[in-house]
Amino acid sequence: MKKLSLMTLILSSSIAGSALASESLSKEVIQKAQENWAEAIVEIGQAKLDGKDYESVAKMKVSELYDFEDGTVLFKPTKAAQDQFRNSYDEAISYFVGGSVSEDKGFALQPWTNVRFENEDIAIKDDYAVAMGNYYFTDTSGKEVKVEYTFGYTLEDDGSVKIDLHHSSLPYQP
Repeated sequence: MKKLSLMTLILSSSIAGSALASESLSKEVIQKAQENWAEAIVEIGQAKLDGKDYESVAKMKVSELYDFEDGTVLFKPTKAAQDQFRNSYDEAISYFVGGSVSEDKGFALQPWTNVRFENEDIAIKDDYAVAMGNYYFTDTSGKEVKVEYTFGYTLEDDGSVKIDLHHSSLPYQP
């Protein structure tokens, strides 16, 4: 587990404009991290619609939101069948915008107009949290797609919150 020094806490609390900067984990901090993730998914798709460099947007967002730089990220995305697990940065980018994995069509390029989290609960243990529930992706026609998720969040030394576990799947259909 990552321990925070007093100096790190002072510095992280003074980071201006950082929506992810935090001194400790709380349900509100995790909910803000979820909002940031949802906004990133919408922003990537909007960048494609606007003719912008959506791949660069995706790279920036994945770097901000996931803990690939510091450690292992366990990533099981929703629409992954042949290559079920995307535990590298490049595979995560491929999932969101297409690329190195042949089955990837770019999940974030749908585009989605909104993503809404409904947490079943959030468990917090020191500098680590796990959230589980459903999230709903709204497409351009207004239709919502329900997806089940479990995300793990770690409090970084700089006070940011990053995802190191991402598992999502479509609900069971008997």
